[in-house]
Amino acid sequence: MSLLGATESSADELPGLKGHKRVIFLGDSITYSGQYIDVVGAYLAVKYPEQKCELINLGLPSETVSGLSEPGHAGGSFPRPNVHERLGRVLEKTKPDLVVACYGMNCGMYYPPSKEWLEKFQSGILRLREAAEKAGAKVLHITPPTFDPEPIKSRTLPAGQAEYRQPYVGYNEVLDEFSKWLLEQRAKGWLVADLHGPMNAYLAEQRKTDPKFALAGDGVHMNATGHWLAAQKLLLALQAPPDEIKKSKSAEDLLGHYPHGLEVLKLTEQRDHLLRDAWLSATGHKRPGITAGLPLEEAEHKAAALGGQIRKLTQE
Repeated sequence: MSLLGATESSADELPGLKGHKRVIFLGDSITYSGQYIDVVGAYLAVKYPEQKCELINLGLPSETVSGLSEPGHAGGSFPRPNVHERLGRVLEKTKPDLVVACYGMNCGMYYPPSKEWLEKFQSGILRLREAAEKAGAKVLHITPPTFDPEPIKSRTLPAGQAEYRQPYVGYNEVLDEFSKWLLEQRAKGWLVADLHGPMNAYLAEQRKTDPKFALAGDGVHMNATGHWLAAQKLLLALQAPPDEIKKSKSAEDLLGHYPHGLEVLKLTEQRDHLLRDAWLSATGHKRPGITAGLPLEEAEHKAAALGGQIRKLTQE
């Protein structure tokens, strides 16, 4: 069953976004890079060209929902940003119908499992939900991606260290706990798309024939295949046709079946990154080193022009 419940569908709308005008994406550097969001946006354009729903990427590198930051993060130059520092401004300025939140990778600081980390993650998620719901938005959670120690084995640390300025080799256990708790909340009616479990399983299956296979070359940041898995799980949660989504092997496979689908994806990436930078600047944050965006009005004007190019391609 779809996570967003039974909804009357239309050939012109993705059912899980029926009636939604604006969706924002919150998360860390994995969301900031945005490939999975770009795929969803391009699919909307080619499959449901009449659906008027704006997707805004507001992911921020290094960010947590837990508020935790390990000693010496970024060489001691700055602590990890906490989404709650900016959440109120983001919700007030964007006025979303739906918040898609993907947190967890940074939220345990790359330390071994701890009851404290889990409780901080839980309380941070609950605060996010409370703020979003107060602002009139639904929340859809994505469980965190897999942490894979294999590609960075020489740079991981074993259990028993006083502190971890390099990742704990078994850090994926922390993400297992975060994901398990999020999935348990489905019983309370929460909308939760599971990326973590399927990503673990996909990685294990591929390693049976290729021991060096990886979804993240640095153990953390997903490659194109990882982002496709995220897009796939999100599209299924939003009630995209399951047969079409499940049989596709990649974003290119899915979008390549539509006229100009790959061109639409490239234009969507340009538009999404333009708006991401502008909205991050407009809403403000405390993360150094982020490219400043154009003034929002100028960025939206340029984005509208790109949107026009996309619509023209989908009508040919």
